[in-house]
Amino acid sequence: MDVLFGAEDTNASTHPAANKSHVADEKGAIALPVFMFSGGAIGNIIAIVVLSVSRQERKSSAFYTLVCGLAVTDLLGTCLASPVAIANYLDQHVLKDRHLCEFLSFVLLFFGSTGLSIICSMSAERYLAICCPYTYQRWGVDRRFAQRFLFTIYITNIIFCCLPVMGMAKSELQQSRTWCFVDWRTHDPVPAAYSLSYASISVVLILVTVVFNCAVCVALLIMRQRTVQRPAARASVRERWRALSSAAESQMIAVLVTTSVVVLACSAPLVVRVFANQIMSKYDYKADLAAIRIASVNPILDPWIYILLRRSLLRRILTLPKRVGKRNSPPLAQISLFYPAIR
Repeated sequence: MDVLFGAEDTNASTHPAANKSHVADEKGAIALPVFMFSGGAIGNIIAIVVLSVSRQERKSSAFYTLVCGLAVTDLLGTCLASPVAIANYLDQHVLKDRHLCEFLSFVLLFFGSTGLSIICSMSAERYLAICCPYTYQRWGVDRRFAQRFLFTIYITNIIFCCLPVMGMAKSELQQSRTWCFVDWRTHDPVPAAYSLSYASISVVLILVTVVFNCAVCVALLIMRQRTVQRPAARASVRERWRALSSAAESQMIAVLVTTSVVVLACSAPLVVRVFANQIMSKYDYKADLAAIRIASVNPILDPWIYILLRRSLLRRILTLPKRVGKRNSPPLAQISLFYPAIR
């Protein structure tokens, strides 16, 4: 959803020299959305390919099914929102069309909440797998389970984000004239309740994600401590296999934590602005614009996490000190605790 970058005031002067300058500014303004659209689309396509060619046992896991779902979600959000934003830079009357304005508002609402929902699901999946393995097996959490859950996330968010079109809120062109969103400054009870509900649900998803991630990190640290302290010579083959199995379960934490930090950091400012516009009487449209710009960066950053955090790449990075003679590399059993299992 790489939108909203460029000039905030697009009104041109009637003076010929000013018009030439305005045209130059417009070309510079549209270059960044086009570049971000290309970067977001290409990056997510590469990420989907990388996930698709992973080992079969990785592709069949629930976690990487959710990761792939997030990449597809980012790709769809970029492909749906960016052309509208680029068209608006070419013609400032585009978003004055009520239906197109409502569409862009829906896209921003839907892909914002869906991304947070998938991240929360990824955190919950890792929490169950590492901290509650018996529940994880009893529920049969696998690729099919994750696919059904992704479908549920999509349907639920589509229904919730369609409520403004049904009359529960009103989509309006924002003051910068480059994007549309729900009217989050209204004092009408129903639209105000919808805006607060959207922000509250987002806050709950953020908090649940943080709690699950903290719980998973603590569990992994405990596992790692036990693995490191266990004498290799005295440990039985079965015990060492269990330790390595625990390490394999923890390899995905790098992808989870990094993706969570990026998504939460990009989503939080917009959630804060929703509350601020409902509670505070002073209207700061520049802060609103900054918040949606930060949110627009998320689909561009996400795919490079899956691309760069590959086991083969991290192995080269972590063994670099050994190759240059600065220090010895750590044992493979310890390194595998931090390798994400993407090949």
